[in-house]
Amino acid sequence: MIVAFSVSPSAAEEDGGVSEAVARAVKVVRDSGLPNSTNAMFTNIEGSWDDVMDVVKRAVEAAGEGSSRVGLVLKADIRPGYEGQLTAKVERVEKHLDRE
Repeated sequence: MIVAFSVSPSAAEEDGGVSEAVARAVKVVRDSGLPNSTNAMFTNIEGSWDDVMDVVKRAVEAAGEGSSRVGLVLKADIRPGYEGQLTAKVERVEKHLDRE
């Protein structure tokens, strides 16, 4: 499965941002050893249901340190029997774009 998620604590930094809290969450994801990528809006992670959800839970907890509330947006692509889709899905799209 692939999960795209975004976390945001209620306690923002002085400039209104949440980059420090998000960095704590991303560190949890990167330290997990599961395939992942981060962009301006979401962090994507691929693995088994149990592994991915464990990492998401720990990432939310890390982002929420020092905050009384954390918002979580999560989207999942559950496709049993497929691995390596974090990059393969993008490669298939790029292949179509190269034909144009």
